[in-house]
Amino acid sequence: MPQEKDDLLLRQLVLETLLEVSSKGEYINIVLKGVLDKYNYLDSKKKAFMKKLATGCLERKIELDYIIDYFSKTKTVKMKPVIRLIMEMGVYQILYMDNVYDTAACNMAVSLAKKKGFHGLTGFVNGVLRTVCREKDNISYPKKEDDYLKYATIRYSMPEWIVKLWLEQYGEAVTETMLEAVLQENVVTVRVDENLEAMKQNELLLRWKEAGIKVEKHPYLPYAFTLVGTSSIQGLYGYKEGYFTVQDVSSMLVCECAGICKDDIIIDTCAAPGGKTMHAATKLQGSGMVHSCDVTEYKAEKIQENITRMGYENITVHVADATKEVTEFIEVADVVLVDVPCSGLGVLGKKADIKYRITREQTEEIVTLQRKILTNIYKYVKKGGTIIYSTCTVNKAENNDNVKWMIENLPLEVVPLREELPEALKPFVGEDGTLQLFKGVHKCDGFYIAKLRRI
Repeated sequence: MPQEKDDLLLRQLVLETLLEVSSKGEYINIVLKGVLDKYNYLDSKKKAFMKKLATGCLERKIELDYIIDYFSKTKTVKMKPVIRLIMEMGVYQILYMDNVYDTAACNMAVSLAKKKGFHGLTGFVNGVLRTVCREKDNISYPKKEDDYLKYATIRYSMPEWIVKLWLEQYGEAVTETMLEAVLQENVVTVRVDENLEAMKQNELLLRWKEAGIKVEKHPYLPYAFTLVGTSSIQGLYGYKEGYFTVQDVSSMLVCECAGICKDDIIIDTCAAPGGKTMHAATKLQGSGMVHSCDVTEYKAEKIQENITRMGYENITVHVADATKEVTEFIEVADVVLVDVPCSGLGVLGKKADIKYRITREQTEEIVTLQRKILTNIYKYVKKGGTIIYSTCTVNKAENNDNVKWMIENLPLEVVPLREELPEALKPFVGEDGTLQLFKGVHKCDGFYIAKLRRI
């Protein structure tokens, strides 16, 4: 009995998490972190179960609803929100959690419905889920060859407009590769301080391996490593000491492309949480100065926390709106980094919420904001200086089209990327000299980088 109560508690916490995300518009990673912190006494296996179930239900929501609708006379859009979530959780466990018995998934769903006061719907919940158990190998999906758009939307739980956008811009092969990659398990990528002594770096890697973590050197950059098997980054050796920081390789490439030299002045305009800021400071090797800016006190505090942990002294943090001129920055910088707010379509594998929140119309509004930022920040770089424009999205309107707009409307010219890039990425530089990275095609998040010079 205690085990059954424990199992029910875990699912109840997942249900509460998903309710908060769906009804209050909260981000799942923030809500989930709060729940896991509150129930810190739970062991790592139970926490991993909760994380997989909560994020999995969100990632595959479109497919889960399709399956429920396939077997239920009452369609998901007509269901009470709590019952719909309980059903989605049940189907996800049946299809995607091999360590959960089908009967347990059904029984726990019934118990959850009772716990939430829906005694009259327990028969319905039980009946539909047991039908899914029996017929899970006979579910009829839209056929790829008949209607690829419908097939991809349901199979990969991706809103139709995003699939359509990617098909229009990048073709079916790249689109399918990205869709598959978005649903794969993410690995943690860290950047080890390039200036760390070899002996300390060796000790760092050894200690991680001794802790049972699978550590692999990333093929793109010598100081990038992927970690598998860690439940807490903050608990790893070297974190408090400031030997490494979590950062995707795509983001690391920004400072690789910037051509940062000793004593340079860098302005990072949309900097939180500060990964590129700290990487730029590392490249300066204690010289020069990085002015790290973001729009709110909260974001500035997050940057400062990371800087303090990493021990950098050549960084100054500012609360500054990138759309508004900061007079003292005019023509001060050798390099300006501008990783603009974007639709985030390159990081859907890490932030599943995004695909349900953003619309195609909103991406057009985002482009307007991006151009407002660019119109302001180009003035911060000296004539002959460098601007690195980047986004974590896969959308030509926010990427290549913005670069085209910049060179037509601002005193900027493209500096084609190539020499600065790892060998494996050089063939992927586009005709316009910029780099679009695709999750699944490349060993990193979806990301875009362009290098420009002020003239």
